[in-house]
Amino acid sequence: MSADRLISSGGPWEAVIGYSRATVAGEYVHVSGSTATVDGKLQFEGDAYGQTKVALEQVIAGALAQAGHSLADVVRTRVYLANAEDMDAVGKAHGEIFGEIRPAATMLAGIQFINPAMLVEIEVDSWKRSE
Repeated sequence: MSADRLISSGGPWEAVIGYSRATVAGEYVHVSGSTATVDGKLQFEGDAYGQTKVALEQVIAGALAQAGHSLADVVRTRVYLANAEDMDAVGKAHGEIFGEIRPAATMLAGIQFINPAMLVEIEVDSWKRSE
């Protein structure tokens, strides 16, 4: 198991704002709010389902992998939506990934994102027992 450490995405705002993409704390990994932004470009503009899949399968899974974790280790998700109407599309994407894993989950709507084209932002916490 990795020692406590900080994981960076290399994004320009991490140093300016003072945060990490993820933090490893013992057996836990806490991933900061993640959107469907890849290489500085928002993916699937106007598509909440597509943004959810990218945020989870690329951005979050990538951060977890750097800590030796995977989406299968996720024990909590927090999903923030710009529009309540996107709940079903986002829930479908979330369920495709976590249907068998069944982490504790929260979903909130009515969030105003810095980039108005962002429809969803997701945080996760994962846990893996020491081997």
